[in-house]
Amino acid sequence: MAFLHNHFPALLGLCGFLICLSPPLSHSLSIHDLLKTKGLPAGLLPKDVQSYTLSETGLLEVFLDGPCLTKFDTMAFYDSVVRANLTYGGLTGVEGMSQEELFLWLPVKGIIVNDPKSGLILFDIGVAHKQLSLSLFEDPPDCKPQGSLKKNGRKEIGFEAQR
Repeated sequence: MAFLHNHFPALLGLCGFLICLSPPLSHSLSIHDLLKTKGLPAGLLPKDVQSYTLSETGLLEVFLDGPCLTKFDTMAFYDSVVRANLTYGGLTGVEGMSQEELFLWLPVKGIIVNDPKSGLILFDIGVAHKQLSLSLFEDPPDCKPQGSLKKNGRKEIGFEAQR
């Protein structure tokens, strides 16, 4: 007992040092596996995620190669950095993701899976809430680099062939 009492501060310091050297938990899982452990589908984020960080407060920052476009039910745009607060079943305060609705690009503010058994996912796009099938998000999508194309004298965001 005296040994522990005398050496406790040194042992505590050693443990703290080893914890500082260990890699963050966020890098022990792929971003897609992390989403699954939080009750969200893996396909909410594209395949080409370079890295991510997850703070102790739940702030998730996802780093992509660059801005890109993909398609679920409509077109979706990802900025090179996507941020959100990650909780079980939800991403709130989303920044860096937009969805095309009726020829308008609207920012995605939140994504929630209230009941996985329902098969539905809820997207908060600011002016409305949109329910989609979870099956659309099972697999991480390919995301094409954003390109500005000229067509008929107006500037458009890529994927004109898929419209």
